[in-house]
Amino acid sequence: MAKAAERKVEERSGGRERGAGRVSRKDQIRALFMSGITEVEDLAMITGARPSYVGSVLQESGLKTGYFDLYTSTAHPMNVYSKFFASRLGFRDEAAARESVEIIDRLYRQFELAGDRAGQHHALLMALTMYDRARWTGKAAEANIFRAWLVSNLHEAVPREEEGDVLDEDEALPSLD
Repeated sequence: MAKAAERKVEERSGGRERGAGRVSRKDQIRALFMSGITEVEDLAMITGARPSYVGSVLQESGLKTGYFDLYTSTAHPMNVYSKFFASRLGFRDEAAARESVEIIDRLYRQFELAGDRAGQHHALLMALTMYDRARWTGKAAEANIFRAWLVSNLHEAVPREEEGDVLDEDEALPSLD
């Protein structure tokens, strides 16, 4: 009698009851996406995963592009500037953090010389991302290296108004009020 009940449970669960063939969260996310549930926040809610995890799973599976947050891999380009930073930054230890800041600073200065404000913005974004990744993984000393660079660059005076530095009226950004 117990064997028959066990077989029924196994039939209903598709053989997953004993752990063999158990569906991983990654597989569940992929299957739900393929079934038509494509919003990261919906998939996160259904699977009980963080949106960052869902976004990473979908990107590494080639199912979704264009999702970026603090934890998504830099291997997937966010924009034309991503390639300059991809696989070059880290915070394993203080030396790696200092080396990363040197890379960020060098690129930031190159973008400044070219008058490329979007490039400078991306460098700032990468420094902030590395700062947050380091501090939220308990690497305070490494995080402080990125923080110090950010603070020094955020305290710089407003850029000189040179040709190309000022937005035209048509390009003016909307008010944040």
